[in-house]
Amino acid sequence: MGTYRIGIDVGGTHTDAVILDENNQVISETKSSTTVDVATGIYNAMHKVIASADVPREEIHYAMLGTTHCTNAIVERKGLNEIAVIRIGAPATLAVKPLTGVQDELREALGKYVYLVRGGHEFDGREIVSLDEEHLYQIANEIKGKVDSIAITSVFSPVSREHEERARKICTEILGDEISISLSSEIGSVGLLERENATILNASVIKVAKTAADGFIQALKNEGIHAKVFFGQNDGTLMSVEYAVKYPIFTIACGPTNSLRGASYLSDLTDAIVVDVGGTTSDVGILVNSFPRESSLAVEIGGARTNFRMPDLVSIGLGGGTIVRIEENGEFTIGPDSVGYRLPEEAMIFGGNTLTTTDVAVALGKVELGDQSNVAHLDKELLQRVYNKMVEMVEEAIDKMKVSANPMPVILVGGGSVLFPKELKGASGVFRPENSGVANAIGSAISQVSGQIEKIYLIDEIGRENALKAAKEEAMDVAINAGANKESLIIVDIEDVPLAYLPGNATRVRVKAAGELV
Repeated sequence: MGTYRIGIDVGGTHTDAVILDENNQVISETKSSTTVDVATGIYNAMHKVIASADVPREEIHYAMLGTTHCTNAIVERKGLNEIAVIRIGAPATLAVKPLTGVQDELREALGKYVYLVRGGHEFDGREIVSLDEEHLYQIANEIKGKVDSIAITSVFSPVSREHEERARKICTEILGDEISISLSSEIGSVGLLERENATILNASVIKVAKTAADGFIQALKNEGIHAKVFFGQNDGTLMSVEYAVKYPIFTIACGPTNSLRGASYLSDLTDAIVVDVGGTTSDVGILVNSFPRESSLAVEIGGARTNFRMPDLVSIGLGGGTIVRIEENGEFTIGPDSVGYRLPEEAMIFGGNTLTTTDVAVALGKVELGDQSNVAHLDKELLQRVYNKMVEMVEEAIDKMKVSANPMPVILVGGGSVLFPKELKGASGVFRPENSGVANAIGSAISQVSGQIEKIYLIDEIGRENALKAAKEEAMDVAINAGANKESLIIVDIEDVPLAYLPGNATRVRVKAAGELV
């Protein structure tokens, strides 16, 4: 009996799928066009990859999905939940209301039911004021039947979750178990507004995540596969379906992250720069110990600043379908718009009439694809200038990601990676491994399961050793809840930052644990 796993990654242009055996060798791979409703593209890719793999369906034990469903829903404001926003922090935080600084149309979509309740904690865990439970009961009765998801944020809840937990209990008591409740202490890190925004966004995409999960499970069943299902999350690891439906915000940016993990696996490199060239954009990230380097900046999603963990990426509007416009005077522009998944109809090499970056590479003989005679009439010297500019754009992005001037290995992955040469400035070597076109699906299939926590500890009270020990244990528990095997757990990242502006020798500890699938 073999154990196979299927990995699927949904990108803006292509939906990729792979099947791996128990040694993580690629048995079959496929690329399908991403469809408007996403689910159809997943069905198509899954059907194709299973048909060509010719492995017994009952031996496919794991299925992993990396999806852009939630990102797209926030950016396009489509299919979002009806939510209520409850902030526990009056009177301390009345000056800045929830959703301050968020783009107007997102605020209109999510800010219909916003409440400020007395309560919250100080940085050292002392209550500011006691929780106004009567007000919470009143709110719960008021929103009954009007919302299907609630975002609860309390001041300094990463230090003490007491008020958030109590608020959840009250809401569940009045509104029943059906209501989805997102707590900020489980999602963001220290920093009230960004953590609150991340929690609000999480609450708003629960329905979208549920639909995606149900669709994926149904697609597997239609193929006669009963596998354990996991979702990719944005730190390069996996989470169980139950966990993903509770914390869908963690699926945001998992596509590029999967590509980074896949690139590391395919090239056997643990520290390198990865350029993932899709149809619409190229994402450049950095691998540190085989995992994506995390961004230390607040990240904007659909016009809202958030502070939960995200990979450190530079995205440029340059992919296989990027449109090249040539002016009368021989000047030209590259992108940022793309023909995306319409490349097979619109590109000149396929008989279309839009000049794309792929056409440029084919005309110059860099890539063999489509019908080269369709682009033979174009001015080679001009195209060479366009091509040099494309390469320069990638080299600039690589340069931005580097922490020193020393050359680093560069791994090229993604469907559009064939466009670029074997030598790039700033690279100690350029690698384009086999199966690199579907590195993202491979990344989702080989991933481990992780758990991460971030908390403030008072060293004067419990001592540094105990603080780190407690944080490690908690991170491991989170990983086990997300579906990791207890025996294989390791701590992959630990960081403690002394907080000079707080008394009591306070320190912020962040720990991440990862392990194999159960």
